[in-house]
Amino acid sequence: MAQFGRDVLIEPIKLHGRFYCRPRRPTVVICADGCDPSYIEAGLRAGVLPTMARWQKTGFYAVADAAMPTFTNPNNLSIVTGAPPSVHGIAGNFALDRASGAEIMMTDPEMVRGDTVLGLMSQAGVSVAAVTAKDKLRRMLGRGVGNSGICFSSEAAPAEIEALVGRPKPDMYSADLSLFVLDAGIRLVEQRRAELLYLSLSDYVQHGHAPEEQEALEFHHALDQRLARLAELGCVVAVTADHGMNDKALADGRPHVLLLEDILNAEFGAGSVRVICPITDPFVRHHGALGSFVRVYRKNGVTLATLAQAVRLLPGVDNVLTREEAATVWELPYDREADLVVTGDRNTVIGATAAEHDLSALAGHRLRSHGGACEQRVPFLLSEPIIGEYREIAESRTLRNFDIFDFALNGVTP
Repeated sequence: MAQFGRDVLIEPIKLHGRFYCRPRRPTVVICADGCDPSYIEAGLRAGVLPTMARWQKTGFYAVADAAMPTFTNPNNLSIVTGAPPSVHGIAGNFALDRASGAEIMMTDPEMVRGDTVLGLMSQAGVSVAAVTAKDKLRRMLGRGVGNSGICFSSEAAPAEIEALVGRPKPDMYSADLSLFVLDAGIRLVEQRRAELLYLSLSDYVQHGHAPEEQEALEFHHALDQRLARLAELGCVVAVTADHGMNDKALADGRPHVLLLEDILNAEFGAGSVRVICPITDPFVRHHGALGSFVRVYRKNGVTLATLAQAVRLLPGVDNVLTREEAATVWELPYDREADLVVTGDRNTVIGATAAEHDLSALAGHRLRSHGGACEQRVPFLLSEPIIGEYREIAESRTLRNFDIFDFALNGVTP
């Protein structure tokens, strides 16, 4: 394992215009999936987050902006590259390939443009571990890490990882999917097998429970306990999220959904448009593949301006952007963007067709989801105080969740 200490003179790595120092002591960056700042606020009021409460006073805490769309894959890749989707190319969990017309999952590491902090650190001799809740991220986060690094998911944890953690791999639809990730990270630090760790959790709890609900408080208390253990082990710990979370149901509990492909094809003719929901992944039971960001592709002669105007008139629509506007405003890769990008407001999700969204598995829960600009606000927490230069950065502009590796590796007090 590499030696820690400021007396070790090692060149930092450079990636996308930033320099990253090697960790001087074990450094753990956590993506707490779906951890809207309201969950931390509720936990602090309830007194169940003593570690986070202490770090807000003795370390650093702010609210940052996630990348758009506020989904898992684009934001995890932004965090590990320190850059927006326009740079790394991953703009959703699910996409339409313009060249082939095929609808594809965006999980292939070859779709990632450029390197990651984890990959370059591993190649520079740093002991790296990337641990995810969902297996869909594992291959992309492991890009460039190589055989010397550690990369696995709790969803598909092999027997050796179950032995490491001390229990069987958890059910996909459970809070333990995330806690298993954290416990694995703790074991890796205890055994000195990793000096730079990225731990990416699941938003199962946040999709199912509002911040004040007991299940949410218990989960975040368990998270807080594990943060305390990492700090006890001497780690620099940094926590952010890939997106926030909002209630997307009507007063009577029914999901507030606009089925946009059905609506537009009814108005302009069958087959006029195809709507792609980038939230789609194999893990949809708790949200029915419904989020607040969709992409619209024209299939016939209806003009873009006509389509855009029709969408803007729909209740619950927050924004409608053309391909060019979306690439500029939300820093998305132009070549992978749709003709129109549509977002829902704080209380609205947008789907494609009735046949594509099964909400029966909500089992009485109100629909909670994400994807739009209303879910951009995320926590930005460090266990250590930051140096003056980084405090000036934090005071001069809006922080992004993908600033977190820079702050954790370069910005904390020695």
